[in-house]
Amino acid sequence: MGVFLDMRTSENSGFVGAPGLPLSESPEPFGVIGLQTQGVINPIITFNGTVGVTGELGDTFVVEIVRGFVYDPFFIIYRAEGTVGQNGGAEFHSFTAQDLTAPPALENVYTSFISGVSTAVRTGPEMFYGIAATN
Repeated sequence: MGVFLDMRTSENSGFVGAPGLPLSESPEPFGVIGLQTQGVINPIITFNGTVGVTGELGDTFVVEIVRGFVYDPFFIIYRAEGTVGQNGGAEFHSFTAQDLTAPPALENVYTSFISGVSTAVRTGPEMFYGIAATN
């Protein structure tokens, strides 16, 4: 049976309309969490999140989770591509991911990023949270 270690939430925007920033080809962070993993070997880290995107039909975007504070393709543990399915209306895209290869550390930090075509806009909500447990 698993043992709960920690749970953290990062809420960049809790409602539709914010942050109101156009997407960029360069990944931009929308959530950062540090999970206390207490040096456990092979912790199970589970993530969930939601991003709101508005754009033109067919606009694409990418959500990535990176181990650490800085975007580094070497430390990507999750990558998902999405497509805007309607013109002009806010769409909510949720994701679930896991890091099953987290190093044993007192704390593991994760950052969620979003990028995409510049005709799409981050309209919120933007939420990122994680849970750490043992096997």
